[in-house]
Amino acid sequence: FPSQIFWLVVTFAVLFVVLWRVAGPRLAGVIGAGLACFALAGAGVGIGLVFGNYLAGALRNPGAAASQTANMFLGVALCEATGLFGLVIAFIILFG
Repeated sequence: FPSQIFWLVVTFAVLFVVLWRVAGPRLAGVIGAGLACFALAGAGVGIGLVFGNYLAGALRNPGAAASQTANMFLGVALCEATGLFGLVIAFIILFG
């Protein structure tokens, strides 16, 4: 059993060295692009909050709901813009 663990560690070390030399710079770009895509999750949360608060306000005061629709779409557009900026940065990192 200890010899199996030793060879497992040796195998992973060799794989790490080989992959780091072959795909090291590319791997860093992929990790950076993945981190840039966290903006997409933030955009989804933001849009959910905007719609949720709009619906809560519309249920409390249905007469004012029609006048607040433009503000809701502005909030959705701003949330979506941050997500798209993150996606563009991820594409620049990957393909730039």
